[in-house]
Amino acid sequence: MNGTVDTSSSRRFGPVRILKDSLTWRSAAYLALHFPVGLAYFVGLTVLLSVSVGTLVIWVGVLGLALTMILWRFAAVLERRLAYLAFGVRIPSPYRALPEGTNLLRKWRAMAADPATWKDLVYLLLAFPIGLAEFIMSIVLWTTALSLITMPVWILSDHSGYPYITIGNHEIWLDNPITTLPAVPIGLAVAVVAMYAVRIVGTAHGAIARYLLGPSETQALRARTAQLQASRARGVDAAEAERRRIERDLHDGAQQQLLAVAMDLGRARAKLETDPMAAQELLQQAHAGAKEAIAELRNLARGIYPAILTDRGLDAAISAVAARAQVPVEVEIDLPTRPPAAVESIAYFIVSEALTNTAKYARATQAYVRITRDQNWVVVEVSDNGVGGATAAPGGGLAGLADRAAGIDGILTVNSPAGGPTVIRADLPCVW
Repeated sequence: MNGTVDTSSSRRFGPVRILKDSLTWRSAAYLALHFPVGLAYFVGLTVLLSVSVGTLVIWVGVLGLALTMILWRFAAVLERRLAYLAFGVRIPSPYRALPEGTNLLRKWRAMAADPATWKDLVYLLLAFPIGLAEFIMSIVLWTTALSLITMPVWILSDHSGYPYITIGNHEIWLDNPITTLPAVPIGLAVAVVAMYAVRIVGTAHGAIARYLLGPSETQALRARTAQLQASRARGVDAAEAERRRIERDLHDGAQQQLLAVAMDLGRARAKLETDPMAAQELLQQAHAGAKEAIAELRNLARGIYPAILTDRGLDAAISAVAARAQVPVEVEIDLPTRPPAAVESIAYFIVSEALTNTAKYARATQAYVRITRDQNWVVVEVSDNGVGGATAAPGGGLAGLADRAAGIDGILTVNSPAGGPTVIRADLPCVW
């Protein structure tokens, strides 16, 4: 297989890698700039809640409290999006479904009874002290690093210098840029510390946001159960559809050809003594029909599970599919070890079906297949430069591939805007 997988933690988390990672700078921007937002949350919620609670006796506070609750839920939705943009933490909505209808009082009562609403409030109130600590940390680290790195420039522009160290009553002044050059590597070291601190604090902030703004463990288990039930049902439907396809192919293909062979052989036997020449032609016709039936059965067996996939693995099987494709295909497979047989089978059929659709509908001149390993997932991507417009419509081939992937809790996505290009991606778990 092409390439290798780097498992060295020093390369994955080295300073150069962190410096190039946009997540570092998105986290740094959030930690440095979110403090005013947290302050606004704290002040706004304190004032609104105080006024609303203080006026509950005259019923005006009920409306104020309801509006305040709606406002902080909207703020929590914003924070979930910011957590994803800053830290890469995807937080699903934790809210219970609101009652149907137009009764606003019932909806407000349902919101008030939802624990996620009050967890949102706790997070927004904590945003001020947490944001203050993150702001101070960011300012201290980044200003220190910047001051040390630019110290020779400041000395060069200000010849008066400034005290560097005091020994007794004597002050040692720095008034020469050359003497301040050692401060530059120290500043770079502080910048590296700041980058690591940003990633660590960002990870901690993301964990807090996930705990307070995300669904509870019970909700997550319920959602996971529902997802598993849906995926298993789709897997059963896909297996049933595959069984019907095999039966149809056998009935309409090989069975009909073998029936014709049997009829030709019967006619040849009847003519063998009276008309040997006609019997010879019928035998030749039966022989050709038998070879066609064998080829049909071989193709059917390949469609069920190709032997090359079992014997030589995914790389050889995909290469064989690409060689038979009607458009040029570039193949890149980067897998350190063979995935489970079910994953290999599903990946093979996804690539095969996608390339078949490319030849039939895409009007493409080039296709690409890329299969890689991402932690516990095998990622399969099939793309082309065709006209686009592919959709996973119910009952279609792509929908069938999505059902195959769902059978092992995989996810298939289709990105095919009008005009192209088309990218079909399947994320298949290696552990389930």
